[in-house]
Amino acid sequence: MRAFVFPGQGAQTIGMGRELAQAYPAARDVFEQVDDALGEKLSDLIWNGDIETLTLTQNAQPALMAASMAAFRALEAEGINIQDANFVAGHSLGEYSALCAAGSLTLEDTARLLRLRGQAMQEAVPVGIGAMAAILGLDFETVDRIARETAGEEEEVVQAANDNDPAQVVISGHKAAVERAAEAMKAAGAKRALMLPVSAPFHSVLMQPAAAAMADALAGVDIQPPAVPLIANVRAEAVIEPGAIRRLLVEQVTGTVRWRESIANLAEGGVTEFWEIGAGKALSGMIKRIAKDVTVRNIGMPDDVVAVRG
Repeated sequence: MRAFVFPGQGAQTIGMGRELAQAYPAARDVFEQVDDALGEKLSDLIWNGDIETLTLTQNAQPALMAASMAAFRALEAEGINIQDANFVAGHSLGEYSALCAAGSLTLEDTARLLRLRGQAMQEAVPVGIGAMAAILGLDFETVDRIARETAGEEEEVVQAANDNDPAQVVISGHKAAVERAAEAMKAAGAKRALMLPVSAPFHSVLMQPAAAAMADALAGVDIQPPAVPLIANVRAEAVIEPGAIRRLLVEQVTGTVRWRESIANLAEGGVTEFWEIGAGKALSGMIKRIAKDVTVRNIGMPDDVVAVRG
């Protein structure tokens, strides 16, 4: 069994998807359609811009989706389609890419939703108020417990935001609370606690204004049942019903990305092959740390696409 998985924020690079667009007309069409949907040349920023501007949340989210969908369209050109997977999943914004690939959302709607999602998440909390930190070397249960304990001290928010793999959990919330929790986690045995270069406390309850904005936006978008089941971030289990998908996309803004559980559940359910479709290889590393016996393939360049024909 096989799962197609799609990366989230942090994987962006200048030039991503350009070689695919040069090699495959269908991949080039993706970038043109995203440009048209947004009413601007996002492709020019992706291929010729500066990394600081590309990394702005409102740009990175639709850009990473475009790179993933370009790779997916290139796969289709080589005869690989969504029915060649048993499941799809994506990390945070990658969940939208997964739904687009599975035919649940149109490319144009996905681009517009991610632009709005990025803007809403950035605007939800003033710059400097929130923060995120990666905790290395502690399991999720320990991180979650310490976050809850330290948050209660000052009635500030800090929570486990991303359960990425057995040795990496990301926390998110008020800056002071995140710093306090990070110190407590180092005292509890964490190998490292790294403050992340992000501009907002994603996947925390401080994102509630963004969740409300996404609820309004998603209410006006047609969502079809995906061609193959989606493993939803906040449930770590399969979902196909459009109403449930809509609710879970809203919950995802403030909820924990349960990536470790999602991959473990897929592997335990018989998935032996994971294809990371789009920019970077971050998910592949996580997957190998979660399920050591599975095979991981990266699809981000023309050579990667051609290789699947063998």
